Amino acid sequence: MTKPAYKRVLLKLSGEALMGDDPFGINRATIERMVADVAEVSRMGVELAIVIGGGNIFRGVAPGAQGMDRATADYMGMLATVMNSLALADAMRQVGLTARVMSAIGIEQVVEPYVRPKALQYLEEGKVVVFAAGTGNPFFTTDTAAALRGSEIGAEIVLKATKVDGVYTADPKKDPNATRFSTISFDEAISRHLQVMDATAFALCRDQKLPIKVFSIVKPGALKNVILGADEGTLVHV
Repeated sequence: MTKPAYKRVLLKLSGEALMGDDPFGINRATIERMVADVAEVSRMGVELAIVIGGGNIFRGVAPGAQGMDRATADYMGMLATVMNSLALADAMRQVGLTARVMSAIGIEQVVEPYVRPKALQYLEEGKVVVFAAGTGNPFFTTDTAAALRGSEIGAEIVLKATKVDGVYTADPKKDPNATRFSTISFDEAISRHLQVMDATAFALCRDQKLPIKVFSIVKPGALKNVILGADEGTLVHV
């Protein structure tokens, strides 16, 4: 087996990715396939932390939140990420992985609170840590939570799993001539207005010199390829 290119990574999954082809909620076959990919990487000895979004259930900026107080809507979105995190951890348990869900909002009966030294201990023990409830603050996205937690745990890279296989010069669905970058600098991505992550998350990763790899969660084996350092997706770097 080839040696992993990274020792500790932060994987950012979108809530929408859990829907599969369903209109909302969690598609069982999709979450099982994702967990199989995660298990493969974890068994290679890579320390893995995950931040998951809540868009498949509720998100503060969604049409369903119109007319709502933004902070209230964001808190609801955070609770949606807790539900996703529990589903993810349960699916991992069923394939023999030990996962720990840590929430930025206190819900002690359901999940343990996020405590940085404890998270680091779990990672060193080979457990998969799932960070729930975003940053615990309204007005911040789960992308920002991924950048923040990735910086806090000393991850070598943030892996952003999306429905497209990297960063393109234009939207590949709309422009057939769009080409994929294999690498791009933060500054170029900003000047080209490429929507890699939201601006706050992007700025945090750039300041911390924390590279981001954007790749497809839909493509089988893509996560493993990224971990092995293959030319998969797009690397955004300083």
